[in-house]
Amino acid sequence: MNEKRPIAPQAEPEEIVLDRALRPQRLDDLIGQSRVRENLNILIQAAQGRGEALEHTLFYGPPGLGKTTLAHIIAHEMDAPIRTTAGPAIERAGDLAAILSNLRENEVLFIDEIHRLGKVVEEILYPAMEDFALDLVVGQGPGARTVRLNLPHFTIVGATTRLALLSAPLRTRFGVIYRLDFYDQEALEKIVERAASALGVPLEPEGRAEIACRGRGTPRVALRLLRRVRDYAQVRSNGVITGDIAGEALALLEIDSLGLDELDRRVLNAIIQKFDGGPVGLDTIAASVGEAADTIMDVVEPYLLQLGFIERTPRGRVATRSAYEHLGISYERMEQGALF
Repeated sequence: MNEKRPIAPQAEPEEIVLDRALRPQRLDDLIGQSRVRENLNILIQAAQGRGEALEHTLFYGPPGLGKTTLAHIIAHEMDAPIRTTAGPAIERAGDLAAILSNLRENEVLFIDEIHRLGKVVEEILYPAMEDFALDLVVGQGPGARTVRLNLPHFTIVGATTRLALLSAPLRTRFGVIYRLDFYDQEALEKIVERAASALGVPLEPEGRAEIACRGRGTPRVALRLLRRVRDYAQVRSNGVITGDIAGEALALLEIDSLGLDELDRRVLNAIIQKFDGGPVGLDTIAASVGEAADTIMDVVEPYLLQLGFIERTPRGRVATRSAYEHLGISYERMEQGALF
């Protein structure tokens, strides 16, 4: 499917500038992720007290939960510049060597999708992260020799949605690793309220709750829904986001009360109707709904697992009783049908 999903957690190009404007700058301004926030606060204060660069830090979890935001907060708290790149953008070892050799003391290098670094490129990082040194090969053939270039002390902040795809040698070079969790209803409501205030959008408590409960526990999704509901309120009403207006706007986008959209429901229906509730393999599910397996695993599955609508088993994915009830399908009927 090429159609954009309103609840897709990946950032759209047109959202980047707005997201940057709404992004908190300090740990104290960060809503949610209390465990990560507290641990980072201790880590940052300790590094500042010693006058050292922060330890290399890795964030992992589903997209849209604030990994990029946390990287910028770290740089801001450490009063350090930040340079951003992404794993797929670093195609050759020389590209990474050029980035590393131009870093300044205490600078933060944020690498998004770090699990997509190539093997040769990744190996350049090992001495850089451990010894703050860059090993360069000068010359060719028998006359080739290795020259070690000392680097300033810097901090690498990595982000990944696939921790399992990160090689063990790279993973062990991070001093701290934090998992980001989905946000609860209260935290999302605060995020939506703060964004509405920044955007100058009149927002009633009931409207805020409607948007937050359909935000899939993901700030990026909740903020995108806020902007879509704002548009609806401007065109169809007086611009004020009430509970009814938010409900009408989100129903028009085919986003239900739990934040599931048409693709989520197709995945659940495929497991239940086509494969008797499972178990069924990921590739089979993807083929049956016409989506890439990576999309199902990275975007659809995490939230369905969080809701308890599916389970992963050694034999494949299984739909739970809660999924049947949400879709209005009789669990007993399907259970009996699977026996015959």
